[in-house]
Amino acid sequence: MMKYTLLGVLYFVQGMPYGLQSSLLPIYLRGVGLSFTHISLTKVLYFPWILKVLWAPFVDQCWTKKTWLLLSLCGLAVTCLVCSLLSPELDLFLLAVILLLMNFFASVQDVAVDGLAVKILNRKELGFGNTIQVVGYKLGSVLAGGGFLTVMHMLGWNILFLLLASVYFIAILYTWMSPEFVVIPKNPTLMKLRAKSKALNASEIPKELLRVPGTLWTLGFVLIYKLGENGATNMFPLFLLDHGLSPAELGFWNGMVGMIFSVGGSTLGGIVQNKQSKLNDLLRTSLMLRLLGLCFQTILLLVFTSDLWYMIVAAVLSIIVQHFIAGLLTTLTFSLMMNCTQRAEERIQATHYSLLATMEVLGKLCFSTLVGGLVDWTSFIFCYLVFIFLSFIPIIYTLYEP
Repeated sequence: MMKYTLLGVLYFVQGMPYGLQSSLLPIYLRGVGLSFTHISLTKVLYFPWILKVLWAPFVDQCWTKKTWLLLSLCGLAVTCLVCSLLSPELDLFLLAVILLLMNFFASVQDVAVDGLAVKILNRKELGFGNTIQVVGYKLGSVLAGGGFLTVMHMLGWNILFLLLASVYFIAILYTWMSPEFVVIPKNPTLMKLRAKSKALNASEIPKELLRVPGTLWTLGFVLIYKLGENGATNMFPLFLLDHGLSPAELGFWNGMVGMIFSVGGSTLGGIVQNKQSKLNDLLRTSLMLRLLGLCFQTILLLVFTSDLWYMIVAAVLSIIVQHFIAGLLTTLTFSLMMNCTQRAEERIQATHYSLLATMEVLGKLCFSTLVGGLVDWTSFIFCYLVFIFLSFIPIIYTLYEP
């Protein structure tokens, strides 16, 4: 039970930077007059997540996971304290630098906690463990995103970041007091092999990673499965903001209620995975449901007006459904990734999972970074047709699992 609690706490605080930058920051920046193009370009600040595979070997082979967790959490606490001293309208460049550092520390923490999870969870615990991962991450995202956006007009930017820093300091204390988790293999032969294993040279690591069975197929899937969804998740709240909904309303419905349903989808993903062994079939069904949800939102874009109450209800329902299916898909995909990583040798497991997670982040960012410019140049409707096409591709991909 203690290991689940520790993972829950670590994934919770790991989700806060994402919620801050995906839910709060775009609405805030749109409110002070920035274009869709500039708002989308803030996704570049996630760049350290793409590069984390470069420092993953150090986390794997130097010091302990606990040491890396404490260092990264301290870095996150300090960046929050610095942000609390800024006025974002006047210090946009400095804010971007601080957020870039925040993403760097969060990516280091991600490598360490994923490596810890892969090490301490057995195959029977993967479903529940990944549910804790996704739910904890999303709850942290809800707090820093929708929760803070809802009360921001009352507390202000500076107080919110002081609250974030205090949450990180509590996490530092809890992690420091937690024991090191040491998993002792039951097989004596395996113990001897691990004792004799040496650190890999940098040139050997890519070959070892790609030799793990199922790695190439999994890399392809995690790259494409979020392309269309992430564009819609980023742009639909901004569409509603431009059509009459307030930031507080969006913070509540999209940032809080939507994320609560996302947590529900993630929980369901862990439950159905434990009862259904064919993970690929579950993924395909979830992908088809998401495609139907995107089609509904596209129709809604054509007819939406904030003067009609039932249009607002339909928009809120589409957000809720979108988040629920997204949570379901995320848990199933992370279970797929962890299942693949557990086939690797322990000395490269954190690096292997970081490679998969890096590709997953790249799939989220490579299109969502450009989608704001695409909306400015074309229209929301055209972009949604692109989202639908991109969401159809992973359905076909799952038909060709090796």
